[in-house]
Amino acid sequence: MRPSPVPFACRPQCGACCTAPSITSPIPGMPDGKPAGVRCVQLGEDERCRIFGKPERPAFCGGLQPSHEMCGDTRPQAIHWLGELERATAPDPALPV
Repeated sequence: MRPSPVPFACRPQCGACCTAPSITSPIPGMPDGKPAGVRCVQLGEDERCRIFGKPERPAFCGGLQPSHEMCGDTRPQAIHWLGELERATAPDPALPV
């Protein structure tokens, strides 16, 4: 039997997942969501989500789970990976909506 992988924890003072991606659902203080690259108003001075675990936290945020692939070894690596994911999943402006 293989041992379960050790869960990957959020890196202190990072907050990349609260800055890099766009969020289209309402966030308290940001009723229209937020564009990519903009710091979420719910990201505290300690770079932790102020609404973590609360019902008003967007489902998108809850779906982001820390992993080495996403977070890398540094905040800049996480920002880069999440930025690439944002670009790869952005709607094609040439296609009709």
